[in-house]
Amino acid sequence: MITTEQREKLRGWFAGRLPDDLFEELAELTVDREEITVIGRIPAPRLSEGVSATEREAAVRSRIQEFRERTRQARIEVAAEAEHQFRRKVSWGVECDGERALFTHVAAPVMTRLRQPERQVLDTLIAGGVARSRSDALAWCVRLVQKHTDDWLAELRNSLEHVQRVRAQGPDAEPEDAPSDTE
Repeated sequence: MITTEQREKLRGWFAGRLPDDLFEELAELTVDREEITVIGRIPAPRLSEGVSATEREAAVRSRIQEFRERTRQARIEVAAEAEHQFRRKVSWGVECDGERALFTHVAAPVMTRLRQPERQVLDTLIAGGVARSRSDALAWCVRLVQKHTDDWLAELRNSLEHVQRVRAQGPDAEPEDAPSDTE
């Protein structure tokens, strides 16, 4: 978990480092222990009025694919610098005409121990065709919780930031000039 200040420094680094013509706007930057996900907004394809939803969807998908191929080298260069400096993998995505696409992202393994009633929940999801494995079922459960608890999770993250700020003021805090993991 990083603080708002660290996230702002990181966002500022990317805003300053990304080529001016890469995105219309840096839409979102998300960080965790393993990964930095950079999502930029790109222009929607120019289409005539009244085109079908199918044509619009195909045009947006093509625009995203064209952007991905055309900008690959520039994104690799920025990612290499960022990965060296921040010690996290960099993943990329775009927003185009209301559609979001991730090009790359880390799928980090997470180990857990579950008791039988919890395993039975996962096994029921598998038997019902919701998931192929316990791992898929657990990921499905996490997405379901995430979908229904965004406000609660945001409040929890804010509380954790406050705890980190208070902890940083304690007697064991690093000196101000010591580099943090996002500098």
